[in-house]
Amino acid sequence: MTDLTEKTLRREEKFHGRIVSVHVDEVLLPNGHTACREVVEHNGGVAVLALDDDNNALLVTQYRYVFGKLMPEIPAGKLDAGEDPSAGALRELREETGAVPEEFVSLGAILPSPGCYSEVLHLFFARGLHFEEQALDPDEFLNVERVPFDELLRRCMAGEIEDAKTVTAVLKAKLQFGL
Repeated sequence: MTDLTEKTLRREEKFHGRIVSVHVDEVLLPNGHTACREVVEHNGGVAVLALDDDNNALLVTQYRYVFGKLMPEIPAGKLDAGEDPSAGALRELREETGAVPEEFVSLGAILPSPGCYSEVLHLFFARGLHFEEQALDPDEFLNVERVPFDELLRRCMAGEIEDAKTVTAVLKAKLQFGL
């Protein structure tokens, strides 16, 4: 079997921001040639599919600047450096929706775009919700809605929900919990 590993020869830091850092690497390929790899470093993120007692999912709709439109998604956010994913997910769920769950389980992690983006996105499932006050970040604006799980599943399969973490969490929960 061929060794497919690429070896870093040189790294040039291009940008260091609040959410991401970017570097460009020159790598040695398995065939002995070199290539350029553009890498976006990210601390990781979390997302929570939370269902109320009536089997409604909590969705947040935000304006996503990159795509220039409003997008419905499950509550989510970035992890602080070294933050435990479970703690980060519970924090984001409470901040964005006010929900605090009795049942909270991992749905695993996904790599949203492994070709250039280092983010590991941890997915969770929550039920048995009680509600406290929202605590949005100063630059965070969103609307919370409750959508029946079956309707959310239909919207995901019809392409009406385009957010990958939402689609993935819905499908995983459907298969794992038979919702």
